[in-house]
Amino acid sequence: MRRVYLDNAATTYVSNEVLTEMLPIFNTTYGNPSSLHGFGRDAMAELDKARDRIAKAINCKPTEIYFTSGGTEANNWALIGLAMANRNKGNHIITSQIEHHSVLDSCKYLETQGFRVTYLPVDECGLVSIADLLHYLDQDTILVSIIGANNEIGTIQNIETIARICHEKNAIFHTDCVQALGAINLDVVGMDIDAMSISGHKVYGPKGIGALYLKSGIKINNLIHGGNQERGKRGGTNNVVGAVGMGKAVEIAVRDMSINNKKLRNMREFFISELNKRFTNFKINGHPAQKLPGLVNVSFEFIEGESILMMLDLAGIAVSTGSACSSNSLEQSHVLKAIGLPAEIGQGSIRISFGKSTTKDEVVYTLDQLEIIVKKLRDISPLTTKRSK
Repeated sequence: MRRVYLDNAATTYVSNEVLTEMLPIFNTTYGNPSSLHGFGRDAMAELDKARDRIAKAINCKPTEIYFTSGGTEANNWALIGLAMANRNKGNHIITSQIEHHSVLDSCKYLETQGFRVTYLPVDECGLVSIADLLHYLDQDTILVSIIGANNEIGTIQNIETIARICHEKNAIFHTDCVQALGAINLDVVGMDIDAMSISGHKVYGPKGIGALYLKSGIKINNLIHGGNQERGKRGGTNNVVGAVGMGKAVEIAVRDMSINNKKLRNMREFFISELNKRFTNFKINGHPAQKLPGLVNVSFEFIEGESILMMLDLAGIAVSTGSACSSNSLEQSHVLKAIGLPAEIGQGSIRISFGKSTTKDEVVYTLDQLEIIVKKLRDISPLTTKRSK
């Protein structure tokens, strides 16, 4: 059976360039970087090289990069660590309704610890209102966390403007850029970002590794205790092989960003143009222009996205109905709900995310199968009218 992978927003494969860098760390440069002997020093040199690569990619100092187990840990650490370390200045946190669950659930936890959290609404395109942000920022606001690019609908926020407004009110600004990394230019100095979460497995690097950028001078409490690794900020033996892989993957992502984005945009626009030719009663979700180049979130009326997903899977095609982290939930996506999509339409949504190895032939095959599947599901749906078939 033919197999087509169109779920690159969930995870990507490890590229050959990255794998080549990682392999020696498994059985040649395998020392513990905390050890003082030569094996440990060799491992530390590899860890430092990886840190340097990531720092160069986002324009920060290597000492401002802290390795984590992934984007989820980085978000938890940023929200909880920054809030706890700065609560003497206030107890108010602002975030948006379309954040990744690792941010939203961290905020819910902080509410149990006495913090006040404002969840900003978004418009129908998924953009945070600057006017709303200005309205809710007050003298007790210590932290604002707004996602750089949404993982379900692909909308890219006005991060630089948001960061500037936060700093005018003396609030720390954090952004989850797990999906934005490799898709947009991330210059933490130019964008005036205080803290930023990124991950390796979205940019053709390994799973289980991420990083938190933290601007020098920003106070943060430790999330993981038990060692002096990461300059005393995160205990636990360093994942050197993961860090090496992530460092190389980030370097490549920035190096090839222009050519990859052009290909992904062309693929996305071809896919959308074909949707317009082949289908009726559907909606493309997210901002029409300010969005990730390789992601399409589409809602088909009268049918369920989960049924589409399963039937595509039977045809060998992998897509998702939203974030991979909440794929087992039967509830409507919190992101689609936040942009005002009615539940009966939101339930018919799937997310297609192209990768740098996706071919036009694979896209055409997917469209052909999707056409068959949507017709079949609508034919048996009690919600379908004769006109909409």
